[in-house]
Amino acid sequence: METNIPKISDFPLGEENTGYAQYFSGKSWLAPLTSNKDLNVPISNVTFEPGCRNNWHSHTGGQILIVVGGEGYYQERGKPARKIVTGDIVEIAPNVEHWHGAAPDSWFSHLSIICNPQINENTWLEPVNDVGV
Repeated sequence: METNIPKISDFPLGEENTGYAQYFSGKSWLAPLTSNKDLNVPISNVTFEPGCRNNWHSHTGGQILIVVGGEGYYQERGKPARKIVTGDIVEIAPNVEHWHGAAPDSWFSHLSIICNPQINENTWLEPVNDVGV
């Protein structure tokens, strides 16, 4: 079955995100946007098919998300999920357990900025259930 991926932002789609597929509930695509490691600001465009979300996880150095297309959700552990749309910015403090992904009926794309990359490591946790979304 071929997936027709709509253009939802001006950033590149990239390649299917097979390296992290085990941590996502559906298909996603990853396009690294920066390559100069001396700048210490890794930025990637991440695109999610409708209903795809990542598992609960945290980053030791934090993360910033900038929504560039579609509609999605973001949730921190212990708080309600919130809808995020183009233009929204989500600042995620270090070690905060959270997830993000596409709304059930929308493609979704965000820029992911990895904060403090010299110390930043992901800790992947359990899949997200559908309660509250």
